[in-house]
Amino acid sequence: MTTSSPQNPNSSTEAKGPKGKAGRVFYGWWVALAGAMNMIVSSGPTFQAASTLFRAIEDEFGWSRAVVTGVASFGRFGGALLGPLEGWLTDKFGTGKMVLIGFTIGGFGLIGYSQLQGPVQYYVAYFTLSMGFSLGGFVPSMAAVNAWMPHKRATAMAIVIGGSSLGGVFVPLIVWGINTYGWRETTFVIGLITLAAGPPLAYIAGKRAPEYGDLMAQVTKTKSDDDKPLTQYDFTGKEALRTRAFWAISISHTLTNLSVGAISAHIYFPLTDKNAVGLSDTSAATILPIMAFSAFGFQMVGGFVGDRVNKRTILPVLILLQGAALVVLAHAGDYTTAVLFALLWGIGFGGRTPILHAMRGDYFGRKHFGVILGMSAFPMGLGMMAAPVIVGRVYDTTGTYVTSLQTLAAFCAIAAVTILLATKPTPPTYQPR
Repeated sequence: MTTSSPQNPNSSTEAKGPKGKAGRVFYGWWVALAGAMNMIVSSGPTFQAASTLFRAIEDEFGWSRAVVTGVASFGRFGGALLGPLEGWLTDKFGTGKMVLIGFTIGGFGLIGYSQLQGPVQYYVAYFTLSMGFSLGGFVPSMAAVNAWMPHKRATAMAIVIGGSSLGGVFVPLIVWGINTYGWRETTFVIGLITLAAGPPLAYIAGKRAPEYGDLMAQVTKTKSDDDKPLTQYDFTGKEALRTRAFWAISISHTLTNLSVGAISAHIYFPLTDKNAVGLSDTSAATILPIMAFSAFGFQMVGGFVGDRVNKRTILPVLILLQGAALVVLAHAGDYTTAVLFALLWGIGFGGRTPILHAMRGDYFGRKHFGVILGMSAFPMGLGMMAAPVIVGRVYDTTGTYVTSLQTLAAFCAIAAVTILLATKPTPPTYQPR
């Protein structure tokens, strides 16, 4: 059906204030900023800082790299299985409730992680915190901005996704905490921060988006000249599954995110391994913020450009740049080439991410976005689950990351082709009962 009713039940109350605005700022931008803060907290320990924690675990327990980094795959297994359910729960109960529940689970998961003594507890704790951040993090945040910001979808999504990149800015602080106080104390504090952050973020992001017609009237009253009235068909999950666009986007996103899963789990290792780049812990810790700032900057650029040009024409270029970054890392031998990798990764990964997600919203609408994103995230989650453990196993066998990085770059090259198949689907004929 064409959007004309409440689309994203993010809470049981309507957004208050004059025409959905907080002061003179359209309320949708506050939702986007809350989503960014959500991603800083929820993706920091499991994405940006994951490899630094893994290095600390390896140093203390002496487990194989496949065991140490395989926990990332195990954690993402829950996210992959829960992906469609997360979307359905978000569409049904709203962003606010999902953020509150998810951050509570994630916070206690981090506290449990700080007390681990063996591999079983290690995997259980990481699964728990990953499940919590999955339930309360990305999917509900993206569903909220998709509902509030159909007129600036790519830009708003870029702000949310940019929060994940900004989480990398805190990696040196986390490394300092690990080196100064220990990884147990550091993760315990992060768990407390997570528990404290949940309620305010749930309150801000959980306000319900107005009906579509009312929302676009509010947008007009903000006097933004380039905001144009939109009409959009809301695909159901079943209808989306029948389109070529759904599968082209899902396959392309999965192929590009194989390297995202591997990099998040392993990046600190090739940077510090003597037979790879061979940087000191301090020098390696500076590469991650460079990746973060570069990705954040180009996520903002990607959002701005994605709202103004054909998304399908720019995505292949950005995906290929992500692949090129992996080739550079495979052959990096000093700090300069490591910085080049970080910059290229930021441009490619950072620029393409909000555009891919905004394309889903453009193609499939607002009402069932959570379900559609969750279904699309299922194969993506499986791929990101498999990549870290496979890369770790290959390293344990060969002693190098070169083959794995080059293979992941090849998957990016394939994705640059498959995304071209994602043409906008034609809405099915609506037949009233």
